[in-house]
Amino acid sequence: MNRNTLRRLALPLATLASAAVVATSPAGAAAPKPTVILVHGAFADAASWNGVIAQLQGKGYPVVAAANPLRTVASDAAYVGSVIDRVKGPVVLVGHSYGGVVITNAAVGRAQVKALVYVAAFAPEAGESALDLAGKFPGGTLGEALDAPAALPEGGVELSIQQDKFWQQFAADVSESQARLMAAGQRPIAEAALKDPTKVVAWKQLPSYFVYGTADKNIPARALGYMAERAASRKTVVVDGASHVVMTSRPETVVALIEEAAAGR
Repeated sequence: MNRNTLRRLALPLATLASAAVVATSPAGAAAPKPTVILVHGAFADAASWNGVIAQLQGKGYPVVAAANPLRTVASDAAYVGSVIDRVKGPVVLVGHSYGGVVITNAAVGRAQVKALVYVAAFAPEAGESALDLAGKFPGGTLGEALDAPAALPEGGVELSIQQDKFWQQFAADVSESQARLMAAGQRPIAEAALKDPTKVVAWKQLPSYFVYGTADKNIPARALGYMAERAASRKTVVVDGASHVVMTSRPETVVALIEEAAAGR
C-alpha cells in the first residue's frame, strides 16, 4: 500500500475519532456551581455558618466564609469586595444581620455576583444605617443585652453582647452549651459601623432572597418583612420560632434558599 493510499485512509479515520469524542461527551453537561460567599454579622463569626457550609459542600458548592471586619460599612464592603474579586466565576452572596448591609454595598459593580441572600439581615436603602432599621419597628431587645462599650485604640467604641444574656437574646433556639461557645467567640462590632449610612444599593439591580425567624430579638420580624417586601424579594422564607441565628439553628432551610438563588428560581 503506497503512501498516498495511507493518507486517504487516515483522513476519514481521524474524522471518526473526533466524532467518537463528541459522542462520548455528556450532552447538556451541568454548568459549574456558583461560589457561595457567606458574610457574618455583628456578635457572630464565620463559624456561625458551619452547618450551612457542611451542607453546601456536600452538594458540591465552592464556599468561602469571609471574616467580616465589623469596623465601618465602607471598609467592610471593600474587604468583602476583595474576597469576591478573588473568585473566578459566578457568586451567590449571603449576609447575616449587619452582613446584609455589607453585601448590599459590596455587590455593586461586581458582575460575577448573581444573587443576594439576606439571612435575618439588614437590606438598607441609600442613606439608611443598620441602627436606623433596627429601631424602625418595635420589638427588638438588643440594647438591653449589650455590654458596656469598649474603647478602641483608633478611637470610638465597639459593642458586644453580655455573655450571660447571649443565649436568650441572640440564639434562643440552639442548645445552651452551643450558645455559650458562640457567646465566647462573638466578634464585637464598632458602633460606627452600625451608624454608617449605606451609599449604594445592590438589591435594586440583583435578585434578592430573604429568610428570617419569627422569634428574632435583634431585628424584629416586622422590620425584616418590611425590608424583604421593599427589595421585591423573589422568595421570602419565614421560620416559625427561629431566633436571630437561623443559619445556625436551621441550616437546611437556609441552604435550600441559597440553592434557589443559585439556580435563579
